Amino acid sequence: MDLKKLAGQAGQFLTRAVQYTEEKIGSAEKTELDGHFESLSLQAESAKQWTEKLLTGAESVLIPNPGNRVEDMIFEKIEKRRPNRLSNLEYLGLDMVQAGNEFGSGTAYGSALLKVGGAEQRLGLVEREYISNAVQGFIQPMRKFLDTEMKTITREKRLLETKRLDLDACKSRLRKARSLDGHSSQKDAVDPKVLVAQAEADLRKAQADFDRQAEITKLLLEGVRSSQAAHLRHLNELVEAQAQYYEQSHKVMVELQKDLASLSLSTEDAAGPLPTAKVAARASPPETNVSPTAKENGPKGTVEEGTWRRAKVVCDYDATNRDELSLMMNEVVMYCEHDRQSPDFVVAKRGSQTGRVPGAYLEPLDD
Repeated sequence: MDLKKLAGQAGQFLTRAVQYTEEKIGSAEKTELDGHFESLSLQAESAKQWTEKLLTGAESVLIPNPGNRVEDMIFEKIEKRRPNRLSNLEYLGLDMVQAGNEFGSGTAYGSALLKVGGAEQRLGLVEREYISNAVQGFIQPMRKFLDTEMKTITREKRLLETKRLDLDACKSRLRKARSLDGHSSQKDAVDPKVLVAQAEADLRKAQADFDRQAEITKLLLEGVRSSQAAHLRHLNELVEAQAQYYEQSHKVMVELQKDLASLSLSTEDAAGPLPTAKVAARASPPETNVSPTAKENGPKGTVEEGTWRRAKVVCDYDATNRDELSLMMNEVVMYCEHDRQSPDFVVAKRGSQTGRVPGAYLEPLDD
């Protein structure tokens, strides 16, 4: 062990502690940094705080379970792969599939559970892919910024503060040495001029060290603003991952709705004809009945009142009463152009089902 080096370091720590204490009680002067440096320092501190808040918020959205977040952080620290855990949607989908198999795929409820369970599992996979993309594109780069650039700036700022304390301590020693030089006598053991010369040499060295460290720290602080361009790219990647997630989720749900609608129709057809009273209630009023025979008028093939034509449904429509017919987008139905009960409605039929629907929901198909 180098005792001289250890004693020198202890002396430096003591000198800095004395200087810091005297500054706090107002008995010592403090070297102030220029305004531009202080402004850069405040901007860097603000960037650090807001980046930490954004990361905390994003992690809470992507991984709501605090225990899972802690577990992922531990795996990152030991440089191991994150656990590939199932999402809540996938667990729900598994339960639905198991229940559907239990009730039987031949039943309407069992078949519906199987379809919904499969869709929930697909949604879970889409969610996991979204979380993975968001973590890689946004969370990890922003955390790397905090762990590298901001930690380096914090370390260099602490070193700059140490150099400043050394500089101010040297200034205090020089003032004391000059004060002793003014009141010196021949009986003094040490020539005050030697003390002054030594204090001036120490001050020059401390000033050079402080200036060099201040320049290094200033360059790092100026780099914080330029890093915002990279942060913007990471933010765009987060938005892209979210947009892809919601788009894929919407596709899954639309397909599920179509599957359930077709299942409901097949179930209704398999149940057989409705009782006579219900059929009469769902049918159109007597005055709206039309003849199914087509009558062409002229070479253009225009149809007269009472003729049925094919049309494509442009938008889903839910019946508001028993006289109307529910429609599903993109299906093809037969319709009559006129409904004497209401000019905005037409009479449509699908198989054995007949009812009134708004004409705006249909797009005629050329025969």
